[in-house]
Amino acid sequence: MRKQKILVIGLFIIAFMWIMHTLSKNFMVDPNFEKFLKKKDAIISNPTVWAVMLRIHIVLAVIALLTGPVGMMKGLRNKRLLFHRYNGRIYILSIVFNFIPGIYVSLFATGGWLSTIGFFILNTLWLITTVLGYKFIKRKDIVRHSQWITRSFFLSFANTIIYIIVAVTHNGFNLSYGLAYTIAVWLSCIINLTIAEIVIKKKILA
Repeated sequence: MRKQKILVIGLFIIAFMWIMHTLSKNFMVDPNFEKFLKKKDAIISNPTVWAVMLRIHIVLAVIALLTGPVGMMKGLRNKRLLFHRYNGRIYILSIVFNFIPGIYVSLFATGGWLSTIGFFILNTLWLITTVLGYKFIKRKDIVRHSQWITRSFFLSFANTIIYIIVAVTHNGFNLSYGLAYTIAVWLSCIINLTIAEIVIKKKILA
């Protein structure tokens, strides 16, 4: 129980800090994504549509990061089941609705087609794990629901991991930004799912 509290609180703090960073950076400091666009290799045919889709993608991801840790709180889950259910529905819908914007913006991902494929896989896994989590709770299979939602939950932190890896590989090892970004996309998927499997095996969030 203590490990669960420490993990959930830690993830909530990370999520909150990342949300503040993301919202301030993309909606206040650089609302037109000018700095971000300068780093891109891809030519965006319609910057306006791209910007709208990216904003939708960011907002829905923020909702997932806010509702995810709340759903993992066992005490709240046991005492406020109705709240847990509605929180879970918001979490699931935020990811389902985010699939199309996520796929669209990945078409113009930094790093070229390798990054695009990585994002395709990441977005698809995020959707599948979430849908399976919903499927199993509808069947009253709490164990498998918890397992698949845990995988979905950790995939929600993909962009956080990508940011860290890019910072290390680009600034620390002087890799080109495009290469650093491509490596980060693929590693984020592997790292997050590996952490999820460790948490599932040790039954920390069960």
